[in-house]
Amino acid sequence: MKKITSFAIIVLIATISTSVFSQNSDLKYKTVPNDPISARIYTLDNGLKVYMSVNPETPRIQTYIAVRVGGKNDPAETTGLAHYFEHLMFKGTKKFGTQDYTQEEPMLKEIEGLFEKYRNTEDDTQRRAIYKEIDSISYAASKLAIPNEYDKLMKTIGATGTNAYTGFDMTVYTENIPSNQIENWARIQSDRFQNNVIRGFHTELETVYEEKNMSLTRDSRKVYEKVLASLFPHHPYGKQTVLGTQEHLKNPSIINIKNYYKTYYVPNNMAICVAGDFDPDEMIKIIDTYFGEMKPNPSLPVIEPSAGQPITKPVETDVLGQEAENVTLGWRMGGWATPDKDMLDIISLIMNNGKAGLIDLNLLQQQKVLSAYSGAYSMADHCAFVMNATPKKGQTLEQVRDLLLGEVEKLKKGDFPQELITASINNMKLSEMYRIESNGGRANWFVNSFINGTEWANEVTRIDRIAKITKKQIVDFANEKFRNNYAVIYKREGKDPTELKIDKPQITPIATNRDAVSTFVKEIQDARVTPIEPVFLDFDKDMKILTAKSKIPVLYKQNVTNGIFSLIYVFDMGNNHDKALGTAFDYLKYLGTSTKSPEEIKANFYSLACSFNVFPGTERVYVLLDGLAENMSKALALFEELLADPQVNKEAFANLSADILKKRGDAKLNQGANFSKLTQYAIWGGNSPDNNILSEAELKSMDPQELTTRIKNLNSFEHRIMYYGPENEKELLSTLNSLHNVPAKLKPVPETDRFKQVETNENKVLLAEYDAKQIYLGMVSNDGRSFDPKVEATRELYNEYFGGSMNAIVFQEMREARGLAYSANAYLNAPTKLKYPYTMRTFIATQNDKMDDALQA
Repeated sequence: MKKITSFAIIVLIATISTSVFSQNSDLKYKTVPNDPISARIYTLDNGLKVYMSVNPETPRIQTYIAVRVGGKNDPAETTGLAHYFEHLMFKGTKKFGTQDYTQEEPMLKEIEGLFEKYRNTEDDTQRRAIYKEIDSISYAASKLAIPNEYDKLMKTIGATGTNAYTGFDMTVYTENIPSNQIENWARIQSDRFQNNVIRGFHTELETVYEEKNMSLTRDSRKVYEKVLASLFPHHPYGKQTVLGTQEHLKNPSIINIKNYYKTYYVPNNMAICVAGDFDPDEMIKIIDTYFGEMKPNPSLPVIEPSAGQPITKPVETDVLGQEAENVTLGWRMGGWATPDKDMLDIISLIMNNGKAGLIDLNLLQQQKVLSAYSGAYSMADHCAFVMNATPKKGQTLEQVRDLLLGEVEKLKKGDFPQELITASINNMKLSEMYRIESNGGRANWFVNSFINGTEWANEVTRIDRIAKITKKQIVDFANEKFRNNYAVIYKREGKDPTELKIDKPQITPIATNRDAVSTFVKEIQDARVTPIEPVFLDFDKDMKILTAKSKIPVLYKQNVTNGIFSLIYVFDMGNNHDKALGTAFDYLKYLGTSTKSPEEIKANFYSLACSFNVFPGTERVYVLLDGLAENMSKALALFEELLADPQVNKEAFANLSADILKKRGDAKLNQGANFSKLTQYAIWGGNSPDNNILSEAELKSMDPQELTTRIKNLNSFEHRIMYYGPENEKELLSTLNSLHNVPAKLKPVPETDRFKQVETNENKVLLAEYDAKQIYLGMVSNDGRSFDPKVEATRELYNEYFGGSMNAIVFQEMREARGLAYSANAYLNAPTKLKYPYTMRTFIATQNDKMDDALQA
């Protein structure tokens, strides 16, 4: 007889769910006892899953349409296909995205055949000739197309967050719609998922290639891919990447794409996941009407995960790139639906939770490395436990590796307190409360359940299961799984020899037909829906201003939904007023009080399931305390003690100063960081808030007592408090008046007007050299115009029309028409303060040899 594990018994019990019929409908759905979001799970006759959670807080609905297919399902000869097909799902159907599909279709078929010929031709001269023909026919076809009509449709129905993403296991399409647009949304999406047409292919493929170029400058992505290749050489997770190879992206197959669409975009491989304000009985009828006729695929291919050959010794690999050096370790684990996942969830928090994990206290708090983290890569077929750290100045990657392995040994020996497990469970409960506050969190939870093949009951009971895991079970698991069976990736500085230089193709800009509108779009525009009456915020009714001691105003709103609180102190001063403030609050993380060590403070906050953070901006400081409301008083008392009594630690400051300088040096190795600094210089000139920081000499000569004095004095300045939580007005004021350490009379915040944005009176070119396949190109301009509320509506319309969406001119011309970029935008930015001017900013990231084309466009 086979042994039945406790995990299997728990899952079996958990899956005893209730099946009932919808009112006014013969569609049956399942529910799960004690489900915090009261989900309904339907399965239509064709196999389509529908997950629903009603949340009437706002008249909107978060929708995700999830397809259980991703990079792991790509044909071996056309990797990246799942991802670029995600892009092509925005190109329209036979009904929209076209002015006349009957005339367009023969040209699209011809393009399809030419791409097959192109990918099977090796001679460069012949390939260029074929591509020229593709370009010519594509231009002719584009005269009949209407780019980005899908975006126009979504704007018509008031949708926001139009997007999609692709992983190894999934492709997910996202929309946030008004509650009165369910039928229009369903009509559009059902047509999209049944009748996709591949048009604008050669320019969109260049867009995808630009996304690939962008990834090549991000060493973290290379490391991620190498970890998977080392751990899963037997599985597509390790054999191929979601973005695909450069070679494959330049040799696509539309035939493969169509076969992929026909095979996987079928109802028995899809789920509609929705959360928000709707009548579930009505919504499921609409979904069944529009999606119920989709034909399932009874021969759906399935990748059967295998354990693979065991790893018997460390697999060591180097990755080269220009960014800062770091080291990553990874261990192979079972997939999402296995008992390994529960263990990984609790072990991840024991190792690294941001406060009191083994890495947090032993490596970060002790300043033994510059940065470090650990956690699970959770996927359907396999998971991986991953650790990463960046060395301090003078450390080798091998030394950092050994420090990480040392924390694994502590886990294996059980060298951590039982209280850490208990605190981690409480923090899991808090995280779940945060997740279900939003419709996006609820709907994304559904997506994870569907994609990874777990019963909803298994998801709902996850924390209860993990809470039953003992310390001995954790230690036993660690000793079984964490041996010399790991991969180690050394990210070293150097030129990556694997990158290919591929010349840009000659592309004739396709027609954008900006004024054309398909009949389908007109029908949606003319469709009548019941208007949603706006509910405007009434400041006097919807929130209150209380007064705490020392005449501190308290903006108050009671949380009647759950047991979470958020308390914020707001000071109208920041680094512009005192450039040492940012360093002072970085220093605070390493300080204790006269009665508590820094480690005790971190552990106490974690056990309370509460967090504190101080965010010093250029002109404002936010002090945030949040977490479980039942522990607010204890957390506030602890935090106020730390602010009032930080103890100087000279060694910690010396380490902090060295680490700040190391991070500044590392930032110079990052393309995005270089471009950001260049942009700030264009806006502010040499006297910029961005470089208003302590110099190396100032850091080295500073007495850390000066920083603790700034921390102690913070509460003596005028500020206001914002509160959202369960306490009533009387309880809150009593708590604040008792625990908030402030003088009877607060000091006014200091004035500052040191920084002025530079008017653009002449053309200038600012250049920061960086060796990459892709150039970041931006333009900045301001003519000194100050804020004017009368032009705000026009400014927002201009931004939407010119540069703010997929249907905007910049996006259409740079990305759709010419294939010059993955990212391109242009905005007239409103001032952040009345004293600052409007600023016009544009941005494009494009392959180096496309720069001239981008500038001219």
